Amino acid sequence: MKYLVVGLGNIGDEYAATRHNIGFRVLDAFAKASNAVFSTQRYGDVAQVRVKNKILVLLKPSTYMNLSGNAVAYWMQKENIPIENVFVIVDDLSLPVGAIRIRPKGSDAGHNGLKNIALMLKTENYTRLKFGIGNDFPRGMQVEYVLGTFSDEDNKIIEQKIPTAVEAIKAFCLSGLAFAMNHFSNK
Repeated sequence: MKYLVVGLGNIGDEYAATRHNIGFRVLDAFAKASNAVFSTQRYGDVAQVRVKNKILVLLKPSTYMNLSGNAVAYWMQKENIPIENVFVIVDDLSLPVGAIRIRPKGSDAGHNGLKNIALMLKTENYTRLKFGIGNDFPRGMQVEYVLGTFSDEDNKIIEQKIPTAVEAIKAFCLSGLAFAMNHFSNK
């Protein structure tokens, strides 16, 4: 059985350490822990990881955040992966730094990556892991905040929580959505 695990972010060195790229950071940690290597392919960097009897296709879209749906739709079709086996890792302003929340569906809450995925898939019914980045920014400065970098203190929290996100991905693929939500949300 195959799963498509998508980490949202923006390509390029200037975005690598930004809050918006937490999805890329989680997948990089997953690949490193699994001795997998990303290769540049159509619409993104892709790696395959086997977890027990499951094949996980890890995708870091190269379409930039606002067009992430193009990459998700392409790789779902290419790998013949149903929507219930799609898992998206996304930054979330409404959660404290490092908080994790897994949801089976939901609105885009103003997140352009999620908005484009819903547009391309014609549904908001796909699982997502929301990774808290906090919201300590002045009114009107949201873009600058998400495209900014974490403080040293926040980075310590993020580095502690990334392995939890990796375990949540495995739990979703091996034990299902309900198990992952019960064991990893708000951890």
